[in-house]
Amino acid sequence: MRRASIPLLRVLLVAAVMFASGSAMASSCAWPDWEHFKQTTLSADGRVIDRSMPQQITVSEGQAYALFFALVANDRPTFDRVLNWTQNNLAQGDLTRHLPAWQWGRHEAKGDDKDASPAWGVLDSNPASDADLWIAYTLLEAGRLWHERSYTALGTVLARAIVAQETAVLPGLGRTVLPGAMGFHPQDDMWRLNPSYVPLQVMRHLANALPQQTEWKALLDSSTRLVTDTAPHGFSPDWVIYRRDKGFGPDEQTKAESAYNAIRVYLWAGMLATDAPARSSVLNTFVPLADFVAAHGFPPERVDTQTGTAGSNEGNAGFSAAVAPYLAALGRNDLAQAQAQRTRTLAAQSALGYYSQVLALFGFGFLDGLYRFDANGALVPAWTSTCPAVR
Repeated sequence: MRRASIPLLRVLLVAAVMFASGSAMASSCAWPDWEHFKQTTLSADGRVIDRSMPQQITVSEGQAYALFFALVANDRPTFDRVLNWTQNNLAQGDLTRHLPAWQWGRHEAKGDDKDASPAWGVLDSNPASDADLWIAYTLLEAGRLWHERSYTALGTVLARAIVAQETAVLPGLGRTVLPGAMGFHPQDDMWRLNPSYVPLQVMRHLANALPQQTEWKALLDSSTRLVTDTAPHGFSPDWVIYRRDKGFGPDEQTKAESAYNAIRVYLWAGMLATDAPARSSVLNTFVPLADFVAAHGFPPERVDTQTGTAGSNEGNAGFSAAVAPYLAALGRNDLAQAQAQRTRTLAAQSALGYYSQVLALFGFGFLDGLYRFDANGALVPAWTSTCPAVR
């Protein structure tokens, strides 16, 4: 009896260590698109590379998305590589003291130095709040799902820095997320905002997960208004202006256009939990987009949001992947599947670039059941229960 109990004790001890280390005896779910992304777009040391530009840039948004996908995939080694690269290269080695720089890449040689070896580093040090929100959210969720307190602590510190550096109290709107720490308050009575920067499930979860940081409830409220009150004809703008005593208005720099930023607004809306607060009003806001897709077979690349007039260009493969969850949320499943197939067809004809890949990972990962969000915005990855069959 005594000899037989020793192996059993070892098994129990190993199981306890594995649970404490974050594996929780869970396995990963098959996700071919994530594996392809790692092979084509993610460097061995954890950098997401946009190869469409000569600077081979990395943006903090890409690092944030890769962290999220790694958590969805239960891929902790990749998660840690992406987090370490982000901290070491975008945050001066310390995310507890510095929000990550927005853009990193190859510096262009100047003057007589054109033959010199390229120098790599930060190209734009201004942080971007869309990336910072996703990083803070994903760290908090990684801490909860992997039982790792260091992630929770870092996410909490980042969230506090976001409030301090990337928000402002706007008259008549309340505390609001600014797109970055600098450059978005050009006049005393004017602010420049971006609806795609504030996924409502992310904002709601931060408000619930950080009750001691009371500003997040106000940020959720202003984010909801930013998403629903800036699309007069059912198309979200890339950028908007908010003025004291006047409210939201068209952005002059981008002429109130809906394009590569705004496509994410529909994606975030389509992934809201069925019982999430304000889901119905958010979905109803963008029904004209769904009607356009039904009539034309593709989402438009560019739309004048002040008139609802779409340009002649078709949105690319990533656009279709982004709108598919929204169409499914409306119950228009045939449209959703047609857009998913359009993405696959276009991807077979030409390799997807960085941005289209991340939109497809979000859209298809959600449609295939690899993850969802609950009513409070918490992440529910499939590996915590039963893995789905993935196309």
